[in-house]
Amino acid sequence: MRVRGSRAILGFSVVAAVLAGCGPLDVPDIGVEHLAKSASPKAGGSGRGASPLENPDGTRPGLAPITGAKEKAKARELIEQVATKKRGTKDGYSRDKFGSAWTDSVDDIPFGRNGCDTRNDLLRRDGQKLKYREGSTCILISMTLDDPYTGKMIEWRKEKASEVQIDHVMPLSYDWQMGASRWSDTKRKQIANDPLNLLPVNGSMNASKSDSGPADWLPPVTEIRCSYAVRFAQVALKYALPVTPEDKTTMLEQCA
Repeated sequence: MRVRGSRAILGFSVVAAVLAGCGPLDVPDIGVEHLAKSASPKAGGSGRGASPLENPDGTRPGLAPITGAKEKAKARELIEQVATKKRGTKDGYSRDKFGSAWTDSVDDIPFGRNGCDTRNDLLRRDGQKLKYREGSTCILISMTLDDPYTGKMIEWRKEKASEVQIDHVMPLSYDWQMGASRWSDTKRKQIANDPLNLLPVNGSMNASKSDSGPADWLPPVTEIRCSYAVRFAQVALKYALPVTPEDKTTMLEQCA
């Protein structure tokens, strides 16, 4: 069943990821003040985030909308560089083929081997009002997240860890089918932990996306769909992966 830019929540993933701590360590908020608790999908939250055109390594937070004719022309030029082919087989795929989940032991990507696991790196990159487990400068126990996919502000707590999940913009199963099955273990670990390919988002949105490409799933917030397409293209180009012809057509349409 094809679902383009679905607003429906198709499912919830169950994640048991509770890490106890004695008490929070407050960290000054470096984000935008007076953030709304929530916003309609069209509002795009507080607008916090960087345009992918200005954030080619993924070290800055979120996804800001791409607006203006010149910026959209740049976006289409980038997407046009992506090669296309049909999806290959999913045979042999498993998450383990891309290394242990959120390992810090990855070379040649931002945040790699910095002493903090990938998930907490991404929560710290995109979150605001950060509170860490007592005695830690890595493990977050609460924060607020301006979710780029729904446009709502999420008040996240570690006790309900799965409310925020880390989305692989270019899904790992998709990568496998488009050529990563032939890669080295090292390269697969890189794409699985590269901040360019990772966004903390509403957990149910991540579950609804599954391993879909842009032709079958787009964020409900229409204003960031061009940015999402550009980020998908950036990952594809960095790792020399093609996308399906249908996905490339959809990506270009978002930046028209």
